[in-house]
Amino acid sequence: MPKVIGHRGASADWPENTVAAFVGASSAGADWVELDVRLTALDEPVVIHDPFLPDGRVVCELRGQDLPPSIPGLREALHACSPMGVNVEIKHAAEEPGFSADRHIAEIVVSALADAPSEVLISSFDLAVIDRCRSLAPHVPTAYLVLDARSPSGAIEACVEGGHSAIHPWDPGVDEALVAAAHHAGLALNVWTVDDPERIACLARWGVDGIVTNVPALARQVLGR
Repeated sequence: MPKVIGHRGASADWPENTVAAFVGASSAGADWVELDVRLTALDEPVVIHDPFLPDGRVVCELRGQDLPPSIPGLREALHACSPMGVNVEIKHAAEEPGFSADRHIAEIVVSALADAPSEVLISSFDLAVIDRCRSLAPHVPTAYLVLDARSPSGAIEACVEGGHSAIHPWDPGVDEALVAAAHHAGLALNVWTVDDPERIACLARWGVDGIVTNVPALARQVLGR
């Protein structure tokens, strides 16, 4: 039975990446929550998906105290999610503000997770970031986020070589053969982001390990839980 993972919380019903969305995901019966982390100008890890605020200000150029109160710090979010597991996605793209070639965001996130109240998993589209997390904290599981796990970059092979625990492909690129290939390589496969009931049921039949969804209550219903 795949884990139900609330995408940025129960984001179909609550503002995404907020304490309310995380509490809502718990009330909806989610097993895990996925959330996004960026750094402020003072290297504070805060939970927000986009690099810009709605008013155009840049997150990495602001202090935490200058952000809207609806944006929680990472530690606050972790406690709001407990006892659910938390998939912490590190947002770190070269084309976005806040990118740093030294990947020091890895140190900051790993440090923040040291006293996490529940199980955690670190993921990122930036393979170098999760490689860095692995070197800093080999006991913390890591996952590689990809759009297409069959791309020439060899996502499954990269996961295995880096000692990562899971691969997180985008739903349109997932089929039964990919699930089998990931499992054959010893990897968990958590797919994002799926709200269609028929697709959720199909993925469950194929044996995916987790389904990231905006509607965790619906996913639980489809899975007969």
